[in-house]
Amino acid sequence: MKLRTYIVEDNATIRENLIAALEELAEVESVGIAETEFEGTDWLTRHTTQWDIAIVDLFLRQGSGLGVLAACSQRLPHQKIVVLSNYATPDVRTRCAQLGVDAVFDKSNEIDALVDYCIDFSAERKSTKLNRSAGS
Repeated sequence: MKLRTYIVEDNATIRENLIAALEELAEVESVGIAETEFEGTDWLTRHTTQWDIAIVDLFLRQGSGLGVLAACSQRLPHQKIVVLSNYATPDVRTRCAQLGVDAVFDKSNEIDALVDYCIDFSAERKSTKLNRSAGS
């Protein structure tokens, strides 16, 4: 089962390349995209059982990824929120941690780490499901 991923990113080129890379390398299925804080917040909070991981940029066409992160603070226990930003400074990482973000990746040099994170999360989810079904 593929990891259902929702992406909040306003740059179409980055978004399309990210989706293609994740689908090819990490068994990820894109379930939707947003370019603004409102679109991302609205979809993620209305479709609470339809995503496993949200990848959020901080600087959007309208609003901020920080608003999306805050809106998802009450997500389901198995869901992950990660930030992918050009501004992954120590201060930004601290603020993201305060908002309950699971990981922060820098767009310029940590895309491979994001792919690895998705691969690991997908493997963890499969293992958890196998353990549950074996215990039945």
